[in-house]
Amino acid sequence: MRKTLLLLFLIICFVQSNLWAQKITVNARLDSTVIWIGNQAHLTFEVSQQPNQKVNMPLFTDSIIGGLNLVEPVKIDTVKSQDGHILVTQHYLVTAFQDSLLYIPPLPFVYKGDTVWSKSLSLKVIQPFKIDTASHTIADIKSVFDPKFNWLEFLLKILVGLAIVGLLILIYVLYQKYFKKKPDLSNKEFKLLLPPYVVALNQLDKIKQEKPWQQGRSKEYHTELTDIVREYIERVFNINSLEMTSEEILEHLLHLRMEQKAAYLGLKQILQLADLVKFAKWNATPDEHELSLLNAYLFVNQTKVEEVKPLEEIKKEESNKELKTI
Repeated sequence: MRKTLLLLFLIICFVQSNLWAQKITVNARLDSTVIWIGNQAHLTFEVSQQPNQKVNMPLFTDSIIGGLNLVEPVKIDTVKSQDGHILVTQHYLVTAFQDSLLYIPPLPFVYKGDTVWSKSLSLKVIQPFKIDTASHTIADIKSVFDPKFNWLEFLLKILVGLAIVGLLILIYVLYQKYFKKKPDLSNKEFKLLLPPYVVALNQLDKIKQEKPWQQGRSKEYHTELTDIVREYIERVFNINSLEMTSEEILEHLLHLRMEQKAAYLGLKQILQLADLVKFAKWNATPDEHELSLLNAYLFVNQTKVEEVKPLEEIKKEESNKELKTI
């Protein structure tokens, strides 16, 4: 009999302890009991429960009660304690816009048909400013407040502006010096910029160094030599010598026979020997080759003009020549 009573007592204690272990607790609190109109307060609900328990908690979307509005949606935190319980916390940020005392009644937290109620709370909302309702006069609009002039900020703006202008000038100078594409003069334009005699003498010096007649290129030598002389004559005497025969060139320069006879005779020797080599397959001697080169130097040096015309004027004359040719 004693054993039966003892066993029954143990069973009752186990059931009670199990029921006690399954019970949930709820705590509700406000971080402030008094706020000004429009200010905010934190409303918190804490539920202590077992890990396997599912508690239905009240959720709010716009307001908790009439006059107590939600600023932010609910935030839920879950923390596990050392004894195995779980603490679930609901955070609400609330505000009110009416001078009143707000009462938050107990709220239900349900687990398997068992309801645990939170404690009630109250929040006092006050108007911090006195409003004179007896006076009906309309106050004047206050003038616009002019802040003090900030010299430091003004100077900083000037310095920044000067720095930007200086940077732009530096970028422009560097671009002009290192990046801007230089005018690309063609070989013909470059020759036009130099005096005709300088161009001719440079070309004659090149032939003198190469001496193509010694390499068996007699025809090429006389062709190149006469081309140099013809281009020189065209620029100095303003005649289309590149399109003329040797006889026509000598006829146009007949005045040189009286004024500069040596130059004229030297030109005649150059042109006649070149025609013999190019068209009659004449085998000129080395002395004859060198004589033509010397006469070319003589002709250029005796007929050279020191004055140089502007490039645009030279181009205009060149284009006029081309039009006359057409």
